[in-house]
Amino acid sequence: MDEYLDGEQAAAYIPGMTKALLAQLRFKGTGPVFLKPTPRKVIYRRSDLDKWLADSVQTSTRASA
Repeated sequence: MDEYLDGEQAAAYIPGMTKALLAQLRFKGTGPVFLKPTPRKVIYRRSDLDKWLADSVQTSTRASA
């Protein structure tokens, strides 16, 4: 069974992340997928955070053309 994290827990789980940055990423649609069980509550599955981090692996800082 997957573990569910609130915004504060998710930010603490991801190195260098803050709740505010998670909110910006949600707004832009570039962050990890999330669930909204109520209009004011956002939660994350730990497995989705792990997948988002794994998908961000880079081999260079050079911008893509």
